[in-house]
Amino acid sequence: MRVGLWCSLVVAALATAMSPAGAQAPAAAGPPADRFVTVNGLRLHYLDWGGSGRPPLILVHGLDRTAHTFDHLAPHFTSRYHVLAIDMRGHGDSAWDPQARYVVEDHALDLAAVIEQLGLRNVVLWGNSTGGRVVQVYAGMHPGNVAGVIAEDVGPERPRQIADSYARRVEAEAKGWASQDELVAQLRKSNARMPEALIRTWVQSGSKTDGSGRVTWKRDPNLSKGFVATDLWRFVRQMTAPALYVLGGASAIVSAADQEQLRTTLPRVEIVTMPGLGHFPSDEQPAAFLAIVDRFLASGR
Repeated sequence: MRVGLWCSLVVAALATAMSPAGAQAPAAAGPPADRFVTVNGLRLHYLDWGGSGRPPLILVHGLDRTAHTFDHLAPHFTSRYHVLAIDMRGHGDSAWDPQARYVVEDHALDLAAVIEQLGLRNVVLWGNSTGGRVVQVYAGMHPGNVAGVIAEDVGPERPRQIADSYARRVEAEAKGWASQDELVAQLRKSNARMPEALIRTWVQSGSKTDGSGRVTWKRDPNLSKGFVATDLWRFVRQMTAPALYVLGGASAIVSAADQEQLRTTLPRVEIVTMPGLGHFPSDEQPAAFLAIVDRFLASGR
């Protein structure tokens, strides 16, 4: 069975079990189509759940992840939106940039080129972690083509200490793991609130076996060269679409000062904190997260 379909079915059951009263769990849907597009000299992979003619909803994953990050969430929207998820350059089945151009703005230029080539208009953008920074940049660069922005546990700033820690992790993981099970076990320790089914799908879709039989991430190690201290306020100040920032209460990624500045900067912003959750709330409590997104999309702010 395809990884994406398997994850959609398994996690829908998990989300139902842990849904708070009134929260809507993800609906079952068919697997997405694998598609490719060449932009800015690179061949990028994306998943397409179909629905041409419906409003486009574009999903952008975080660092080290892939478009399959959204397999358990995308089916919830397919009856209302044309849902697509992109493998950013250097990730998954997309090409690596030989010049290691991996800052947020590089990814945003790719997103802009994909949207333009596919002829998508009035897009809703949802990004988690680094993907959330990418959608903020696009929304500031192309405010007239954005109907809504959803940023998951990320704001306009990336402090240097976070950037430096990623470079150290890439170096430490260079030798890979003996098996997928070993990688899953490691990830479970650092993602205790994330269902094991999601961790396994993350590993199955986001890793590969190298020539020596070791399991490694499907990523360009040079991604660390683009994971630098970042300030995106110049783009955020140009955003005009309604914006939803969903934060994990146990995460310190978006400071209280940044939250206040977002409220001051964006007249159509909503900031929701999910208590006790970490950097990927949509993984830890998917049904509750989707209920927040549904309310936002229905409100039009």
